[in-house]
Amino acid sequence: ILGGVGALVLIVGGWFAYSNLYQAPKQKEAVEQMYRAQLQFERDSFALALTNPAPGFSGFLDIIDNYKGSAAANAANYYAGICYLHLGEYSAAIDYLESFKPDGDVLPIMKYGALGDAWSERGDFSKAMKNYQRAVGAGGNDFLAAYNLKKIGMLHERDGNKAKARQAYEQIQSEFPLTPAGSDIEKYLSRVQ
Repeated sequence: ILGGVGALVLIVGGWFAYSNLYQAPKQKEAVEQMYRAQLQFERDSFALALTNPAPGFSGFLDIIDNYKGSAAANAANYYAGICYLHLGEYSAAIDYLESFKPDGDVLPIMKYGALGDAWSERGDFSKAMKNYQRAVGAGGNDFLAAYNLKKIGMLHERDGNKAKARQAYEQIQSEFPLTPAGSDIEKYLSRVQ
């Protein structure tokens, strides 16, 4: 019994020490290092944000490599994927976006929407469609759901499937009329009548 209790204390104590003495300082340092990369990202300086945001600061790629397992490294995967998407390097964008582990209501939608964009740019419209559908089903954000539904409709239009395109546009019209996608959906509906 004493051996079992001792092992339990060691496990709990080890986890506590790892969380508070190793992981928390590592996360804090990663967030401090990522600050300049985020500023470059906001300025649309995507190449600088990835590798060299400012002297003495790490880019998103270094954050991913140097702070593995931290929440900052996870966020850096998303940022890196979006940077590569804007730089036209779609395979790299897909790799980093797939490595990103989202939580909450909005981040999963953003991840799958961005993956849909990357696959669409690569010309794999079936994978793009699957990711847009996952984005629509991923959360409760009307703005992003309508935005991705519009992309689904446009992909159906591109494929010549006006009935499915109309179905997506009508869903926007009925469920999300107050979103930006819903405000101009009439012109899309008229195209597929």
